[in-house]
Amino acid sequence: MRIRLDPWPIDTQDGQLTLEPFKGLVFNVESDDWRAIPTRGIPKRVTKVLVVDGKPRMEARLLLEDDAGNMSLAGFGAFVVGAVSLCPHGSRQAELVDVKARRVLAYSGDVLLEPTRLSPRNPHTGVLEYAPHAYSGAHVEGARSAVQSLMLNAERDFSRELASEMPLDEADENALPETLVLQDGPVRVGEAGRAVIGYVKTLHTDYLGADRIGLLAQLGCGERTPILRFTVGDSGEADYRGREQRFTWYVRLCDAPFYQHPLAGVMRLEMHAPEDTDFVPRAVIDAANLSGALLTRLGSQLHKDARAPQNLIPTAALEHAMTRAMGSHELVTRRIRTHLARELREGVLA
Repeated sequence: MRIRLDPWPIDTQDGQLTLEPFKGLVFNVESDDWRAIPTRGIPKRVTKVLVVDGKPRMEARLLLEDDAGNMSLAGFGAFVVGAVSLCPHGSRQAELVDVKARRVLAYSGDVLLEPTRLSPRNPHTGVLEYAPHAYSGAHVEGARSAVQSLMLNAERDFSRELASEMPLDEADENALPETLVLQDGPVRVGEAGRAVIGYVKTLHTDYLGADRIGLLAQLGCGERTPILRFTVGDSGEADYRGREQRFTWYVRLCDAPFYQHPLAGVMRLEMHAPEDTDFVPRAVIDAANLSGALLTRLGSQLHKDARAPQNLIPTAALEHAMTRAMGSHELVTRRIRTHLARELREGVLA
């Protein structure tokens, strides 16, 4: 028996590798020759790459009680989305484009609530306002899921706003747009037609199967697999009709140390696939061809980031900016306790 290390730290939510088999069908669309494809470099016409990410945070779990004594679960939460703008040719420094933070009172029920304002004793620390957002169900983690969903939607909208249109021509040599968006995680429903590339840091789903997966261990730095196509949520049932189709391919960012599993340093990428077509648009192939050169530059180093190399350098910098935008968790929690204590005390005295 040979033991290898999963490189990601044990205190992260999941490891870097799980490889649950994908139950649906995956098709070769670029080539039936399953071999490594070298990077082609970054074309000069691509002048801007934006890295988009989001971050959710639960700030307090709540129990709501109405005048009739009915109780329901809720939570104060926050989320933030942001972007970093890069020149893929290194002619300018990276710059923070925008960081947008929002606070939410997520609750279960159909009663309309007013926004909750937490006014500080010190006027210089600002007012915290939680906008109400109702969700269905009464699960204990419902509020957390609602905040996560709102963040993903905001991230999708931000990526769509920043990305260029994505031509779907099969042969146009100039189809690749000037601006590409790298979005942390899979691409989302509603982003079709835009130049958004989703980068998936973990390998939790195996889209390749036993006959293809061996190539991942053989990829050299910057090399990629041929492009594949699958349907989101395909369960393998004969009459299944999925919501959306995706292109996907894998890229190696760096060689894995000998003591780590051989898929360490590999990342999966996604783009939207047009329906009812049996070809790969030229712009998607061009994006795949440049992805190796781009990601090997942006991959983080283990001595600086425990999730290296998949947690890209711009992503790590953006995470720090987003955490600052939400403010100190400890201070926010203290203000919530103070606010609720004052509200309850005033209610009792009244």
